[in-house]
Amino acid sequence: MLKNFYSLAVPNLLGFHNFASAVFTADYFQLKFDFSGFLLTFIPIFVAMDVVGTLPLFIGLTQDIPERAKRRLTLQAVLTAFAVAIVIITGGKSIFNFLGITIADFKIAGGLILLLLSIRDLIFAGDDESKKPADPEHIGVVPLGIPLIIGPAVLTTLLILADTYGLFLTIFSLVLNLVIVFFTFYFSRYIERLIGRNGARAVAKIAALFLAAIAVMMIRIGIMDILPMMNPAR
Repeated sequence: MLKNFYSLAVPNLLGFHNFASAVFTADYFQLKFDFSGFLLTFIPIFVAMDVVGTLPLFIGLTQDIPERAKRRLTLQAVLTAFAVAIVIITGGKSIFNFLGITIADFKIAGGLILLLLSIRDLIFAGDDESKKPADPEHIGVVPLGIPLIIGPAVLTTLLILADTYGLFLTIFSLVLNLVIVFFTFYFSRYIERLIGRNGARAVAKIAALFLAAIAVMMIRIGIMDILPMMNPAR
């Protein structure tokens, strides 16, 4: 009887082990982690999100708000930014198909927008007064979540990265960047004492320069993708 038990149980266990190994591999879920791909998704989002450059705006918008309310607004802003980003990442291609837009078109248009935004940040100093709300009690969604954390630059970058490197790496890098934003805003008063407002603005200028370089790269790649469409092989 024991021999019969082993003859039935062992093959079943081995079969389950093989099945589990096949199911829970990274390839099955298409979650294979590529470190170089992670860097190529994390860095553009980090630069486009520009948490250091946004920090002076956050401090200015919340300077008269109690610390407890400021922390609540920080969480609200990050959750809003995450929700908007996920909608754009997952539904972006459907919107493109409906409007008849290609990824190459969006790369060029998005690159131009990023270039203009980076030039504006490099040339013009000071806070953007147009982003300041009339009611300081409802700033978690607008303008903190949108457009300070998730603005046109980040949305453009997310759509292009999702098409180039896939959803997993893009969302993973997005979450890590939002965690950085959360803790940066959460401990903003300590960071302000450490680097000062002038230091934060200086780092923001450097980030804007990198953003301009990334924008030029996006435009170049978009043009290279469109050229074969304009001159199809005969």
